Amino acid sequence: MDLFTFFFVHGLLLLLSRRAACACGPSDREHIALAFRSVSGFKLPPPPPAADDPGCFLRLPSRNLSGTVSWMYLRNVTALRALDLSGNALHGSVPGGFWSAPALLEVNLAANRLGGALRFEIPASGPLLPLRSLNLSGNRFTSAAGLAALSRLEILDLSHNGLGLVPLGLDKLRMLRHLDMSYNSMRGVFSEGFPPFGAALDFLNVSYNNFTGVVESEVVKKFGKSAFLKAGSLRFGSPAHVARSSSPTTLASHKDTKLKGRRRVIRLGVIAGVASVVVLAAFCCVLCIVLKKRKRRKDEGKLEEKEAVAVAAPPQEVRWVVEAKWSAPVVLFEKPLMETTFGDLVKATSGFGKESQLAEGGRSGPAYRAVLDGDMHVVVRVVEAAQEAEERDAVASFHELARLRHPNLLPLLGYCIPGKEKLALYEYMDRGDLHRWLHELPAGQPNVEDWTSDTWDQQGGEDRRKAAKSAVAEVGDWPTRHRIALGIARALAFLHQGWVGTTRGVIHGHLLPTNVLLGNDLEPRVADFGGAAAGNAGTAEGDVYDFGVLVMELMTGMEGWSEQAVSWARGLVRAGRAAEAVDPRLRVAGPEEEKEVVDCLRVGYLCTAPAPDKRPTMQQVVGLLKEIRPSSSSPGGGATTSSAISSS
Repeated sequence: MDLFTFFFVHGLLLLLSRRAACACGPSDREHIALAFRSVSGFKLPPPPPAADDPGCFLRLPSRNLSGTVSWMYLRNVTALRALDLSGNALHGSVPGGFWSAPALLEVNLAANRLGGALRFEIPASGPLLPLRSLNLSGNRFTSAAGLAALSRLEILDLSHNGLGLVPLGLDKLRMLRHLDMSYNSMRGVFSEGFPPFGAALDFLNVSYNNFTGVVESEVVKKFGKSAFLKAGSLRFGSPAHVARSSSPTTLASHKDTKLKGRRRVIRLGVIAGVASVVVLAAFCCVLCIVLKKRKRRKDEGKLEEKEAVAVAAPPQEVRWVVEAKWSAPVVLFEKPLMETTFGDLVKATSGFGKESQLAEGGRSGPAYRAVLDGDMHVVVRVVEAAQEAEERDAVASFHELARLRHPNLLPLLGYCIPGKEKLALYEYMDRGDLHRWLHELPAGQPNVEDWTSDTWDQQGGEDRRKAAKSAVAEVGDWPTRHRIALGIARALAFLHQGWVGTTRGVIHGHLLPTNVLLGNDLEPRVADFGGAAAGNAGTAEGDVYDFGVLVMELMTGMEGWSEQAVSWARGLVRAGRAAEAVDPRLRVAGPEEEKEVVDCLRVGYLCTAPAPDKRPTMQQVVGLLKEIRPSSSSPGGGATTSSAISSS
């Protein structure tokens, strides 16, 4: 009995260790450690005693993990075959490039707080993605596109999310055996966009959605009525049977029966010889028929109108979308032969609905994610400030802005003017904006108000400081923050100096962390400079001040800068105590890098001088930042900023 107990316990422990194990080589384990740098509770499990599978797998289900995974490091684990992070508290979005991991067969990210838009990228070269099983249930994803890249997928679970439409490319998954789309907010006509319900598909569940249409008897018989519980306004039966029950032919046959009855009455009247009654009855009969026909046409017209509006109207009742000219062309500067219309944008943004929205309104106007033909990923910005502008003036401004090309500016790809609204199309950036990156908000997450009850926020301030100091995260890399600050400065300097063919510069007028987007390499791209294209919005000195505040935010990690906060930071710099304001998450290699951070705060001090004429130009700021951290090491890089402070 003791021997049995020993082997039983030993076997159970071995099974549990394999469930929470990492069977990967040393170099892959380094990439995994980097991927979980900003995830609290993560501990790289030891490899199992012996791996039955030569591939690499990582299984950490229900391990109380919280934070943001650096997915592209996991993408670099080229031997990764299975990933299980289910039942944790991970947040953020999953970039499209992650799914191109060459050996990945199984992914389970269920029951986390991941959100935003799902996108699956087809590799530019090489075979299609090998993924066979994908479970993303119980998260906060709002849309999905590019599923055609997963042509080998057999199991797909997207239940309990916030999807508003059937994912694009789902109909291409011909090898699916298990498909669960229940508990979403999907609307549309069933079964448009779904894969074939043939022999391959064994399980289907679309319950608790908002579909319309007909579910054929064979489909109900195969999957059961439980697959369609509260799935919307669905009708069951064969399409022919459903159509017959409400077809005009059926209605006409009833009408013919009534007409025959009336004719019998007329014949009886004729036989009775009451001519006047015959004439009166015939007149009344004809009159009734005419009135009924008119009423029926009117009712049918109203019904068709309602159905058309229901199809065309966006989910959030954005009236301008319905009233706009859907045939209005989309002008793409680099693809002039690509035929795209405003109607295509409506379809690509789910009717400019919440599930595609990346940013709320404001000075810039709301922004939406869209995927156009040719897998072209763009951001569609509704330029609310240009509503009253004449179309001719707006076109001229768009073409002028398109000429502004710089590595640190977000390029304008095109525009569309379907009515009063003017739409600008920009390149989509996977990493989101600087505010989300710096303050670790989940990118693309539509609802952040419910995050206030998280364990992280319930801890005391001292605990948060300790956690921040001990966190080894991507956001704490000092060279990266300096490179971001320098890139933003270069973009503003370029705008201020003007471009070829003109002597006047462009004022940004609204520089904020949310208007700085980050590429996959964390190179900054300044956006939303279109409002100042006319040259009369703000001043160059105002841009310099805004940049100074942004530098202070980058160096301190604090958000929500008011005039009082700027005065506080300036006081610390003036008193020689700038190091007290430095973000504790920043990782600096010795006193030299500490001095570089302080010198950057001094640049922020110079830029926020109360007197505009005391502020440096953006070209001078670029020079100061390059001196602080030159490409080749040279001592005394911060001398310029120190001397400048004493004279300001």
